[in-house]
Amino acid sequence: MSFEIIENVFTIKADMTMTTAMAAVLLIIGYLIKGKVKFLEKYCIPAPVVGGFIFMLITWAGKATGAFAFNFTTTLQSFFMLAFFTTVGLGASIALLKKGGTLLIVYWLIAGVVSISQNIIGITISRLTGMETAYGLLSSAITMIGGHGAGAAYGLTFEGMGYPSGQLVGAAAATFGLISSVIVGGPVARRLIEKNNLKPDYSEDLDTSITEINVGSGDTLTVLDVMKNVTAILVCMALGTIVSGWIGKLIDMDFPTYVGAMFVAVILRNLNERTRWYRFDYPLVGGIGDVTLGLYLSIAMMTLKMWELADLAGPMLIVLMCQVVFLVLFSYFVVFRLLGKNYDAAVMCAGLLGHGLGATPTAIVNLTAVNDRYGMSRKAMMIVPIVGAFLVDIIYQPQTVWFIKTFVENLVK
Repeated sequence: MSFEIIENVFTIKADMTMTTAMAAVLLIIGYLIKGKVKFLEKYCIPAPVVGGFIFMLITWAGKATGAFAFNFTTTLQSFFMLAFFTTVGLGASIALLKKGGTLLIVYWLIAGVVSISQNIIGITISRLTGMETAYGLLSSAITMIGGHGAGAAYGLTFEGMGYPSGQLVGAAAATFGLISSVIVGGPVARRLIEKNNLKPDYSEDLDTSITEINVGSGDTLTVLDVMKNVTAILVCMALGTIVSGWIGKLIDMDFPTYVGAMFVAVILRNLNERTRWYRFDYPLVGGIGDVTLGLYLSIAMMTLKMWELADLAGPMLIVLMCQVVFLVLFSYFVVFRLLGKNYDAAVMCAGLLGHGLGATPTAIVNLTAVNDRYGMSRKAMMIVPIVGAFLVDIIYQPQTVWFIKTFVENLVK
């Protein structure tokens, strides 16, 4: 860590180690506060969000007063995200994946409908309020589904088309969506679960198979056993990154590295069940996944720039609020019923609100918060990451490009 005066602002520079350490401290603080504040526990607000939000307020105060600023090195953020999704893949047996068949397809189509509806809402509200259509689309599926990465990429494209605030609008909209997703996801699931008196049904074949397949042996692991499990995670991460690069070149579009890592992990897990290369221990792998997810989101939250939300113009804020209201109502009244009106459906609604407004990791955080309070939904934990991380892009990307070509490019011409 170093301290400098940059443009008359006292700037605290945190290297990779210090950034990660601060994220870990904020994560612990989040858990402590959540354990003491009944409101946060009751409405399933994730611990990383609690600690991260407090720090965001501190950085905002520094920005507003011009007194101080932070400069973080987020090198390990993507590493933690990659590690988490790898552990998700290692928890998946073919027996579990087969169980998700029809429900996976239904959830995928729902996510696709959501992305189309978001673009329709963005264009409609922008025209009613007189806002540029390009900014309306940047406040829709591009940032709600695609997050900060898509917001920056498409924002740059729009700037080249003559919309100078493209990247700023994209960053602000993505930040709004990310914060909204973790605020509404848990409470909506809680309402559905408690109103309908829902509980995990461990008598179902799926849940029984999960218990049998992923149960710990109860024996103490040797150092070599632990090392083999950690090595499996690292190897899947490395190979998954390579595989994602190959797929990206094949389909001529960015392919998320964590999707490749997750699928490589699924393959390794199921090959290991036949060959017994090493002593796989799900409790250990699951624990590593929980830690890496918490650290990833903690870094993501503490590095968000809340002041970007201050740049939201009136019409743009209306569009974003409409996006949140639409997805909350759609999840509560429609999606819950389409997915079966059971406990898994309620938990998956929290996941949909996570990646439908923010990003796939925030969807997992929503799922984890609900699972920790009410019980595990393995269907949700398997289906939501697969759809949110990649499958939804198959629908979201082409139709978004069509909306841009139809309602923005034609207008420019």
